[in-house]
Amino acid sequence: MKHTVRDLIEQQALEQGSKVFACEADGQASFTFAQLAQSCRQVAALLTAQGSKPGDTVSLVMPNGLQTLRLLLGAMHGGWCVNPVNLLSQPEQMRYVLNHSDCKVVLVSPDWADTLEKMLGLIDRPIKMWVCHPDLNELTAQEVQTPAPEATSLALLMYTSGTTGVPKGVMLSQSNLTANAIAISNEHALSPTDRVLAVLPLYHINAFAVTMLAPLAHGGSLAIPPKFSAARFWRQAIDRQCTWINVVPTMISYLLEGSKPDRSETVGIRFCRSASAALAPDHLQAFEARFEIGVVETMGLTETVAPSFSNPMASALRKLGSVGKASGGQACVLDAQLNQLPAGQTGEIAIRGPHVMRGYYKNEQATQEAFTSDGWLRTGDLGHCDSDGFFFVTGRIKELIIKGGENIAPREIDEALLRHPAILEAAAVAIPDRHYGQEILVCVVLRPGHALEQTSLREFCLEHLGRFKSPRHICFVQDLPRGPSGKVQRLKLLELPECIALIA
Repeated sequence: MKHTVRDLIEQQALEQGSKVFACEADGQASFTFAQLAQSCRQVAALLTAQGSKPGDTVSLVMPNGLQTLRLLLGAMHGGWCVNPVNLLSQPEQMRYVLNHSDCKVVLVSPDWADTLEKMLGLIDRPIKMWVCHPDLNELTAQEVQTPAPEATSLALLMYTSGTTGVPKGVMLSQSNLTANAIAISNEHALSPTDRVLAVLPLYHINAFAVTMLAPLAHGGSLAIPPKFSAARFWRQAIDRQCTWINVVPTMISYLLEGSKPDRSETVGIRFCRSASAALAPDHLQAFEARFEIGVVETMGLTETVAPSFSNPMASALRKLGSVGKASGGQACVLDAQLNQLPAGQTGEIAIRGPHVMRGYYKNEQATQEAFTSDGWLRTGDLGHCDSDGFFFVTGRIKELIIKGGENIAPREIDEALLRHPAILEAAAVAIPDRHYGQEILVCVVLRPGHALEQTSLREFCLEHLGRFKSPRHICFVQDLPRGPSGKVQRLKLLELPECIALIA
C-alpha cells in the first residue's frame, strides 16, 4: 500500500522512470519521474544544509513552476512538512502565517526576496531564507536519503484564507494526501496516458492535491504555466496534449467570454473538472454547449485535501446543480443539534474519512469546534442530500440571509441574476434592516460591452425571484472580492467602496 508521498514518487520512478511527469505549458523544460526522485534527494540535501531536519516545517513563497513542484514534492518526500504561502495574502497576513507556522526555512523566488527579507526581520525568531531561482539545474548534485516518513507524519500545513478572522493552519498528514490522490485518480478514471493543464496556484489545496499529487497516484502528468491566461488556455491544453482540465467557476466565466478553439483540436480533452466554488447551472450548460467538453462538478475543502464530493464521469448519471456524491469518504447532513437528517432536508454538510485533516495547528478550540463527538467534520456548508446520494450546496451557514425570519440562500439569488445576458458575475449578501432584520444586497459584474439600467434589472429580479427575494440594493462593480481558491468572499462585499456609498 502507498501511504506516503515518497511511496507514490518511488513507485512511479520504478515503474516508468523515463516518462515525463511535469512540463512547462509554454516552454520546453520538463522532468521525468526518475529525475523527480533524484531531485527529491537533492532537496533533502539543500534543506539539511540550511540546518533543517525532517519533521520541521518549510515555507514556500513561490509562484507556479517546475522548480516549485520539485521543492514541494522533494520536501515531503524527505519527511518535511511544507507550508505553501498564499501569494495574494496581505503583508500582515503573510507575516502571521510565516510566524505561526514555526517554519525553520523559507524558500522564496527572486521577485519576493526583498519583501520577505523585510518581513522576516519583523518576526522575533530566526528563520533562514533561501532564494530559489527557476533554473532546474540550480540544485546541487549532492543527495541525501532521509529516513522514510511515517504515514501519520505531518506533510502539509496549509492556511485557510482567514475571511472571518486570522488564518487557520490545516494539518494534513502523509496518509491524508495519498488517500485523496488515489481517490481522485479512481473517481475520474485517470491513467498514465492522462495529462492535466495545471493552471491553479499550488498554494491552494485544489492544485496541490488534484493537479500535483493525483498524477503521482495514477502515473499521469501535468503541464504547468506560471498562471492562468484565458487567452492562452486552449492553446496550452492543445499543444501539451492535455486530456483533462481542472478549473474553478471564475475561469469558466472568462473562457466563455473568449475565443472558441476548433473542436478537432480539443477532441483529446476528455472532461473539464470544476471545483472550489459552486458552478452556476447556466454556466455549466453554456460551457458544455460551446466547447463540447463535459463538465464534472466537484467540491471539497482544504480540511479534506480538496475533493470530498464528485459527480460521476458518465454524463447521463450527473445531476445539474449537484456537487455529486461523497468521494474518498462519507458525508451526511446534520441539524442544529448535530443529528443526522434524512434525504431532502436542509442542514449542515459533514464529512469523515481518511482524507480528513488532523486538526488546526496550535488551535485546539477551533479543532474541537470543527468536529462532532463521533468524528464528523463540520463543513459550515448548508445543503441537502437527495434519495440517490447526490449532495446539493445552497450556501454557507455564516452567509445565510435571514429576512423576516425566512432563510434565503445567496446562491439562489446569484443564479437567478446570472440568467440575464448582460451579467457576467453576481453575488448576494445580507445587510442589516430594521424592519426585516436583514435585507438583500447584490453586487453585479457586467459582461464587456454591455450596459444595464437599475430599473430594467429590478424588473428582471421581480420576474425571476419574486418580490420577497428580490434584492433591495443593486451595486454594479468591476470585480468581486475572492479568496485564493476563486471563491467569492461575500462578507467582504460590504467593504467595497461602491457598496459602502450605496447603503450609507
